[in-house]
Amino acid sequence: MSDNSPLKNKSFAFAIRIVNLYKYLCLNKQEYVLSKQILRCGTSIGALVREAEQAESKADFIHKLAISLKEANETEYWILLLCETDYLTPKESESILNDLKEILKLLTTIIKNTKQKLNSKI
Repeated sequence: MSDNSPLKNKSFAFAIRIVNLYKYLCLNKQEYVLSKQILRCGTSIGALVREAEQAESKADFIHKLAISLKEANETEYWILLLCETDYLTPKESESILNDLKEILKLLTTIIKNTKQKLNSKI
């Protein structure tokens, strides 16, 4: 993955949004449990993308991105829960969910294409 990789850039920008969301939830909503959950999984998406850059093999690359995809799905769950429990407004959650959906699409496409390339070499 290059330095101007859309996945790398979007996952880092998303992590920044998650950190800011965590601060907002703690300071403005006095919410400390759900906010910790979303902080962990939301920031780990980009961290795993960075880890995948240094993968030891294509299989390792796929594995790390697959874990990132799981973390992205978990993040979506927490955002929806925060919205449904009125910690976030529908407008607030929609904005961050749109960013997350872009990351989910990128991760899914990269994993799928890498698996196809790997299987075609066998």
